[in-house]
Amino acid sequence: QMLNSMQGRGGGGGAPDAPLPDTAEKIQISSLSLLKMLKHGRAGVPMEVMGLMLGQFVDEYTITCVDVFAMPQHGTGVSVEAVDPVFQTNMLDMLKQTGRSEMVVGWYHSHPGFGCWLSGVDMNTQTSFEQLNPRAVAVVVDPVQSVKGKVVIDAFRMIAGGNQMMIMPGTEPRQTTSNIGFLKKPTIQARIHGLDRHYYSIVIDWRKNDLEEQMLMNLHKKDWTSGMVLQKYEDHQKQATELLDQMTRLSSEYCTRVKEEEGLTQEEVEVKNVGKIDPKRHLENDVNELMALSIIQCLGTMIDTVVF
Repeated sequence: QMLNSMQGRGGGGGAPDAPLPDTAEKIQISSLSLLKMLKHGRAGVPMEVMGLMLGQFVDEYTITCVDVFAMPQHGTGVSVEAVDPVFQTNMLDMLKQTGRSEMVVGWYHSHPGFGCWLSGVDMNTQTSFEQLNPRAVAVVVDPVQSVKGKVVIDAFRMIAGGNQMMIMPGTEPRQTTSNIGFLKKPTIQARIHGLDRHYYSIVIDWRKNDLEEQMLMNLHKKDWTSGMVLQKYEDHQKQATELLDQMTRLSSEYCTRVKEEEGLTQEEVEVKNVGKIDPKRHLENDVNELMALSIIQCLGTMIDTVVF
């Protein structure tokens, strides 16, 4: 009886022969939410930071996250906890006044540099969120390991009874029948810290509408007025002086290299210069940069003098 109850608890509750509960959900995170999470996480390095996710539960298999906001918190390098219980209610009331009427669907926090998993403190926090809403989600983002084109992020939820140390090893914690997405391969670090024993991973899907896509395309786009912005004359003089000094050094290096290459064949020259900086190419780039810098500064000064 004890073995059957342990197996039943490992399968998410119920009789041992009953089908496992289907929890093949996915959470759709908007571009705005992802940008805010990464920016908040980067600002808090090397400390952990946390915040709440706003969205809605669309159906039994889909959760959307449209926005996030930070919380007053007490964080260290390895844990983070919220410290102001009244802030969430006040923040939600203020967001409703701005037209953001979504509910809290979970929370996010950062793991700067050590991957996506839930620690003991995180599991207790997630358990308290699930007592308010059983479908609450915990998102973990790593702002240090995240690079351009690859965000290190994962979403988790506690297994029913998984916070107790009575789960059988090797017992399947849930049944996944979704054909929309697939779970990524778990890391060894997450397995060590209780993945598929105390908590399970949820598929993350990215959602962009036309307005969000247009916003992202215009994020770092320069307009025609950026070419008319003048530098301070001290900064312009300093930058031009540095470029001239660098060009002088590259010119002498280029003369030295030309003398060394006399009498050598093309193949010998290529072998000799493997792994070395090409002073000729750098010299060309510096000349172009200095000319563009000076032309823009002179033209901008003349236009500003005439206009203003």
